[in-house]
Amino acid sequence: MKKIVVTLFVSWLAFLFLPVTVCSPTPSSPGATEWNTDLPAARAQAGKQKKLVLVNFTGSDLCSWCKRLHREVFATKEFGDFAKDNLMLVEIDFPSQKKQSDSLKQTNNALKNQYHVEGYPTILVLNGEGKELWRQVGYLEGGPKVWIDQIRALKKG
Repeated sequence: MKKIVVTLFVSWLAFLFLPVTVCSPTPSSPGATEWNTDLPAARAQAGKQKKLVLVNFTGSDLCSWCKRLHREVFATKEFGDFAKDNLMLVEIDFPSQKKQSDSLKQTNNALKNQYHVEGYPTILVLNGEGKELWRQVGYLEGGPKVWIDQIRALKKG
């Protein structure tokens, strides 16, 4: 009986003090941005609005680098504010735990093959016609400023 009580107590303490990781921003969070899953629609809208398309190939619930990129860049207010005016955001997710429809899985796999994605995170920046302007494979350190500066340079070029 004593072991059970001690085990329950330790479990309760661990639950209280473990950090909580939020993998996607809620609409009220400071860096909340709208992520699409339909790349062709996002490209069409980007063309009309003179924006670029940022495509995030991610394993959102299993890839530690993907989670870090989300937390340190994509979920920040600075990146969210920049994205609103300059980007259409598309997430192509390959989760291990989250449920996805069969059609979304099929579409995501086709895009993964089309863009020759071999690891996560892989970030592509496309123009409205779908031409690849930049590819980042893996995590890029420096926070939102590095990403914003890179994308601004693409818009000028």
